[in-house]
Amino acid sequence: MAKEFTWSDSYSVGIPEIDEQHKALFELIERLHRAIVARQGSAACAEILKELVDYTRIHFALEQSLMHLGGYPDYDGHCLLHKNLVAEVETLQEKINSGTAAISFELLHFLRNWLTKHILGEDMKYAAFFQKSGHKQFDHWAQKSEQALRSHKRKWWKFW
Repeated sequence: MAKEFTWSDSYSVGIPEIDEQHKALFELIERLHRAIVARQGSAACAEILKELVDYTRIHFALEQSLMHLGGYPDYDGHCLLHKNLVAEVETLQEKINSGTAAISFELLHFLRNWLTKHILGEDMKYAAFFQKSGHKQFDHWAQKSEQALRSHKRKWWKFW
């Protein structure tokens, strides 16, 4: 079966850790897609969705730490976008868990569209900011994240 939700280099923000996490988000959406197509059942799909939501929270925390440490001027606005998506998906999760909604292709397309638009729109803005600033802020953040990576030794979650 061909992949429906694939990473493309056009999504790269030029920050390796962020790009790796974006790839992981695409993979989780693809896993959810495969589970739906294979009719693995609502429990299996709900578990993948939970994993996706948990990973998204960690990814957002990482992005926000980068923006905060780097003095990104639209930090508050970007954080609000993150907060709104998490709230929206949590509401969907509650509906799914209560049986008033189902995990569907519609949900998958919403997640993919949000992810791709967010990366290509909002994330590219902070990428441009860091590139314009000569990555001085990123170098400091990269050192901190590398230390966190070594101290936690958890590959899937990376750190945070």
